[in-house]
Amino acid sequence: MNTNRQFKNPLFLDIETVSCVPTYEELDERRKALWLKKATFLGAQTPEEQVMLFAEKAGIFAEFGKIIVISIGYVAEEAGREVLYVKGLHGHDEKTLLLDFKRILAQFSPHPPLQLCAHNGKEFDFPYLCRRMTVHGIPLPNALNLQGKKPWEINHLDTIEMWKFGDRKNYTSLDLLGAIFDIPSSKDVMHGSEVGEYYYKKNDLTSIMTYCRKDVVALAQVFRKMTFLPLLPTEAIKYVD
Repeated sequence: MNTNRQFKNPLFLDIETVSCVPTYEELDERRKALWLKKATFLGAQTPEEQVMLFAEKAGIFAEFGKIIVISIGYVAEEAGREVLYVKGLHGHDEKTLLLDFKRILAQFSPHPPLQLCAHNGKEFDFPYLCRRMTVHGIPLPNALNLQGKKPWEINHLDTIEMWKFGDRKNYTSLDLLGAIFDIPSSKDVMHGSEVGEYYYKKNDLTSIMTYCRKDVVALAQVFRKMTFLPLLPTEAIKYVD
């Protein structure tokens, strides 16, 4: 990913996750017991409900899930205009995927301080990435290493937090923000709840990556609206290998 252009913070990102194995039955015995405890905490009352909940919810927990797609985007100057460059990383080997992501972050290190921006990133994307890197023994990149940092030293941006304007009760999806700002939806490809099905049943990682990249475009456009910047036209959005 060419970062020699005049890069502008922040770096936008989105991840797609699935359960670590296709079904509850494929967990080892120790994790089976631990999932039943988790499912009970989530409100599943019967053993059948607890088992069924695995396919629906396991992917959102870093202890029972894995990352299969990471998409990133950044705005840079090109020929006197702003361009959003978007790249999707995907793969079945999570450790390799995370190492590739870390290498890309390192390319932005000449541009400190690097800001990361995601929708609900502080609750999901950022900690999920950190937890899965830790599982694989990957030292955290500076942009994600929050240990010992005070709250005002953390440079992350979160569009859901920006939209709350201090309201702690409200949750607003990226798709809803896109709708009110008249930004095209990524849901024409799939919905987030379908990622596991596309991965395990359809073996369609390409569509998941397309969906994730579109989410990054929507994220970048929502961020621009919320910071009173003009939306980028379609021709100013470039997908890169």
